[in-house]
Amino acid sequence: MNNTDEEKEELFEIFTQVKDVDEQIYCFITQIFRMENIQDCLGFLSDNGNQRHFEQYISQGQNQIQIEKEKKCYFVRNNIIQITDAIKKIMDHHFNKQDYSSKEFSKQRQYLIKRIKDQKQIIEFLKFLIHLTAQDDQLIQLGSNSLYLLVEMKVDLKEQTFEKMRIKNTSLIGANFARCNLSESQFENVDISGMNLNGAQLLNCKWRNIQIHEINKLDGHTWQVNSVCFSPDGFTLASGSEDMSIRLWDFKTGQEKGKLNGHTNHVYSVCFSPDGTTLASCSKDKSIRLWDVKTRKKKAKLNGHSNSVWSVCFSPNGTILASCSDDKSILLWDVKSGQQQTKFDGHSSWVYSVCFSPDGTTLASGGKDNSIRLWDVEKGQQNAKLDGHSGAVCSVCFSPDGSTLASGSEDKSIYLWDVKTRQQKAKLNGHSNWVFSLCISPDGSTLASGSKDNSIRLWDTEKGQSKGKIDGHRGPVQSVCFSPKGTILSSGGGDQFIYLWDVMAGQQNAKLDGHSGAVCSVCFSPDGSTLVSGSEDKAIRFWDVKTGQKKGKIVGHSGTVSSVCFSPDGSKLASGSRDKSIRLWDVKTRQQNVKLDGLSGSIFSLCFSPDGSTLVSGSEDKVISLWDVMTGQQNAKLHGHNGMVCSLCFSPDGSTLASGSRDKSIRLWDVNTGEQKGKLNGHTHYIYSICFTPDSTTLASCSQDKSIRLWDVKTGQQTAQLDGHSCSVNSVCFSPDGTTLTSGSDDKSIRLWDVKTGLQKAKLDGHDGSVLSLCFAPNGTTLASSSIDKSIRLWDIKKEDQILLTNKRYEDILTKFKTTMFKNNYLSQVSNIISSLLISQQPIFQAQGALILKGEFFNNQGIDLRQLFKSKGSCILEIQTEVPKQSNQQYIIS
Repeated sequence: MNNTDEEKEELFEIFTQVKDVDEQIYCFITQIFRMENIQDCLGFLSDNGNQRHFEQYISQGQNQIQIEKEKKCYFVRNNIIQITDAIKKIMDHHFNKQDYSSKEFSKQRQYLIKRIKDQKQIIEFLKFLIHLTAQDDQLIQLGSNSLYLLVEMKVDLKEQTFEKMRIKNTSLIGANFARCNLSESQFENVDISGMNLNGAQLLNCKWRNIQIHEINKLDGHTWQVNSVCFSPDGFTLASGSEDMSIRLWDFKTGQEKGKLNGHTNHVYSVCFSPDGTTLASCSKDKSIRLWDVKTRKKKAKLNGHSNSVWSVCFSPNGTILASCSDDKSILLWDVKSGQQQTKFDGHSSWVYSVCFSPDGTTLASGGKDNSIRLWDVEKGQQNAKLDGHSGAVCSVCFSPDGSTLASGSEDKSIYLWDVKTRQQKAKLNGHSNWVFSLCISPDGSTLASGSKDNSIRLWDTEKGQSKGKIDGHRGPVQSVCFSPKGTILSSGGGDQFIYLWDVMAGQQNAKLDGHSGAVCSVCFSPDGSTLVSGSEDKAIRFWDVKTGQKKGKIVGHSGTVSSVCFSPDGSKLASGSRDKSIRLWDVKTRQQNVKLDGLSGSIFSLCFSPDGSTLVSGSEDKVISLWDVMTGQQNAKLHGHNGMVCSLCFSPDGSTLASGSRDKSIRLWDVNTGEQKGKLNGHTHYIYSICFTPDSTTLASCSQDKSIRLWDVKTGQQTAQLDGHSCSVNSVCFSPDGTTLTSGSDDKSIRLWDVKTGLQKAKLDGHDGSVLSLCFAPNGTTLASSSIDKSIRLWDIKKEDQILLTNKRYEDILTKFKTTMFKNNYLSQVSNIISSLLISQQPIFQAQGALILKGEFFNNQGIDLRQLFKSKGSCILEIQTEVPKQSNQQYIIS
């Protein structure tokens, strides 16, 4: 056995020492430490006198340990000895001295996690160590590594109290602290990328040197952001938008510093001069403008192009400005005089992008004619034409040393070219739509690309390989730009927002669990403990509802899994696919029981009868098939629809089957006879989803016509129409008690409706793409949603806000805040309904409804992260301290 194996086993053996400790002892010890303000935990536990103090305290009945009285002293003494010995040994281990989340300890932690992940007593001991960080400086790294392990094991940490914990030098990527009390916590050098802080209390926290992938979200433009550019000193970010404005932003605070108005149409490009004193902009209004950055005044207007101007770029010495246009030309301008110097003609169509080489001798251009051209700036001649792309070239960018040119295209690809030989060095594939923007980091190691597929990708320029993907924009990424130091990436997009990203944070973590394609269908098991999902990636996955841990994966279909459904007893799972097959799976073994073939079209909907004996399927062949679950034989076919059958639902009483179709109709079928007994007309477009109320009296339907309709099943009459979504509505689902209807739409929102009044109760935002499927858990308090953004979210539906309080000092403050927020109807909309769990391959930071009071939240660049929290839906609470008496303090909610 080598040293690494010995270390792995040694740490595991230390943890096994506490496997027989009653978890209630930890609460008792923590309580004593807080009351006595103990700062040397091990010293206190090791003192025999203190052990007798524990025994005496317990014998007085001032604790929660429920054991026979005569055994209490022995029980406590033995437990404390075990805990003390474990802490003593672990304090001498590297687990208490080094960052266990680093790559150096990858093998050790994988081994440890495998051994302890199912041992509840050890998990409780790790939580105990986290609480000790609030008392003892010597145990901060120990508690930090303990928390890291819990996050990696996806232990349920929601709705718990971690007041005053001190965490440093670790990664908490993807940690779920939804509705937790983290007040007075201290974080130092912690990666919080993808953390869920929805509904959390963050009162008087001190979070410093924080690493987070998404640093800020700048909200100000009212239309698509086409261009972003850092000033040479890195302190200012400029943005140009289709709202015709240019805005200047303070990089560290995220606050708008100025707004430049003058263009009379979309602003397509902005660029700082090398000395940072001048900003150039160009527009669809055919003009180029030069602005004085300090005074915010226009210095010059350059007219010369006869059509929209797409891009501007300063030469490295700042004396020349290049511009390109829909008029197929490239113009070079003398910056000082504002006069046109040179005109380059050669492209046969619109020219989208221009970029100077670092030495200023060469200008590269890319255009709609699919070509890249290299121009000699001094001679005013074309040096070379680079062909290879099969679509318009939207962006060109030189590496800092000038040896490589990158190009991004409508054909979804990125090419790397050797500038000297004019040969293609590499082709980078990964984007699923147009590549709009490229930028190479100042050290030349990383290429960033922004695409119409809403994503940013990072590439290793030397290896020509992908380094990572950044999701966050809800629209095409029009522009990307590295900061002068190369640590921050800015992006602007069609969603009107500008994002700042830490390109290092969140990158060391392995790929998170999640589907790699749109998630088309979700369904809870009858006991509510498991969620199953079917995806465009052809896989079926099982998830633990409490922790989000992946419980299993089924691969068998050769096409998109469009529908999944549990049998009423939970023993079987049915799946339907675009591969034209239906499969029945044994839930326990994950093995296929039956494959139903012979279908002539893709399967879009499945539903079990209430007794579980029959499975019905809907297909693009317009037919509804009834299957015997036991034999796998087809019992009947129901004909009537003249369009694809998109949705099926049995009434809970088992007497009626409803079907919704692209023929814009809903049909009701008698289950016993197979005869059609009703047709519901009203929708003006495809019907995507239908659902019965639990009492079988009402049917809900939704459509591409953006509406939701409620129908009386007995009379076939429409009883209500629910309007609110701005795009196609894809899914509807009733709560188990029938009082609430939920709907998901292409507008990316989920809405909750009061069935009795027909009024909207709440709107849930979070998904970055169309919401495709919804399902209530049997308890009615959890809602699952799936989306084209490849993620699954679990929403915590609660009637009253819950605030975890252990510190009385904040009780009065929060009570007053809570009263104010309820008066403004704020807390009821933001804090009560939160996304309590996110299943995704990409870490997404969440902080909706988090309460922040005072404190510090700074990243490792010195940027105040409260602006980011606010953009995520947090409530920033500030106290006006002009009036010394607490009773007269005014509370500001922003």
